[in-house]
Amino acid sequence: MQPIRVLIVDDAVMVRSRLSKILATDPQIEVAGVASSGRIALARLSQLNPDVIILDIEMPDLDGLQTLAQIRQRDAELPVIMFSAMTTIGAIATLDALSLGASDYATKPSQMDNVDHLTEYLQATLIPKIKALSQKVTQTRSTPIPDTSPKTIPAASSSPQLPRSSAEIVAIGVSTGGPNALTTLLSDLPADFPVPIVIVQHMPPMFTKLLAERLSTKCALPVWEATLEAELCPGTVWIAPGDYHLRVKDTNSKDTDSTVQLVIDQSPAQNFCRPSADVLFESVAEVYGDRALGVILTGMGQDGLRGCQEIRARNGQILAQDEASSVVWGMPGFVVNAGLADAVLPLDQIMPEILRRVNRSSTLARRMG
Repeated sequence: MQPIRVLIVDDAVMVRSRLSKILATDPQIEVAGVASSGRIALARLSQLNPDVIILDIEMPDLDGLQTLAQIRQRDAELPVIMFSAMTTIGAIATLDALSLGASDYATKPSQMDNVDHLTEYLQATLIPKIKALSQKVTQTRSTPIPDTSPKTIPAASSSPQLPRSSAEIVAIGVSTGGPNALTTLLSDLPADFPVPIVIVQHMPPMFTKLLAERLSTKCALPVWEATLEAELCPGTVWIAPGDYHLRVKDTNSKDTDSTVQLVIDQSPAQNFCRPSADVLFESVAEVYGDRALGVILTGMGQDGLRGCQEIRARNGQILAQDEASSVVWGMPGFVVNAGLADAVLPLDQIMPEILRRVNRSSTLARRMG
C-alpha cells in the first residue's frame, strides 16, 4: 500500500516541524517534503510529486493565494488544503482561496505550541481531509489506499422521481467543497423564488458570516447568517452561524398560517459537527412534513443521513449531488446508498430540479400580487 504523499508549505519553522511529526505518525501518510515559501514549493513540486499540499496563506514573497494560482495553472486536480488563521483576515483569504480552486481548508489552532492539543486537533480535522481528498488520486494507482467511501448507486437509480407534493422549504446540507457548490447553486436562483432556504455549511464562526455576504453578491436574493427568532419568509436564504445549530420552529403548530422562526443554539455537536445538517433537517421534517425538500451536497462524513431519514419518513423529498461533481462524495453518498434520494444529480442540474419541486402556487400568487 502506497502512502499519501503530503507537501507542507508554511513559513513558520514550528508549524512545519509539528505538522511533519504528527502527520508522520499515521501509517497512511508520508511527508514528502516541506517548504518555507510558495516559491520553494513550486520549484520542488515536480520532484516531490505530492498527492496533497498543505498550504499556508500568509507567507512573504509569494503568499498562499499566489502560490495556489500557480499550482492550479499546472494541475487543476491536485488537492490543496489551505491552513489559515482563525481571524477575519484569515477567513477572507480562505474564501478567496476556495474561489481560486483550493480543495478545502483547516484553521490553525490557537495553541500550536501545545503538542497534545495540536495532535488531537489534527487527527480530528486535518488528517481526515487529507485522506478524503487524496482518494481520487490514489484510485489511479495499482495499489490504492482502500476506498471506504459510499459506493455509487446504479445509474438507473439517478432518474428523478415525480414530486409527491410541492415543497414549501428547501433545506441544504453541505461541507467540503461547499462554498463553491453554494455559489454555483444559489447563483441560479430566480428573484421570485417562492419559498425560504435554510443552509448548514460546516464552517467555524466568522467564516459563515463572510460566506453569507459573498453569496449575496452572487445571488438574486439576500443571503443572511441566521439569527435567533428571525422569521422565515418566501425568498429568504439563511446560513447557520459557525458553532451554532440551526433549527426551524413553528410558533403555533395548530394554525396553518402560523409563523415559522429560526432557532440557533449551542447544544451538543451531532456527528462531530456544530452546525449539523441532521439537526436542521430533523426540525424541518417536524415542522413541514411532506412539504419539506432536503438537498445534500458535497461533503465528508455522514451528517445529514439521519435528517434525510426523518424527512423521508414524513413523505418529504430529497435531492443529492452525484459523485462526479462532488469534491468528496461522503454526505450525499451515504444518503444515496441508504435509498433516500428522489434524484441524484450533477451540481448544475440541482437548481432546475429544486424549481420543479417547490410550491408553484406560491410563485403564481406572488406574481399576481
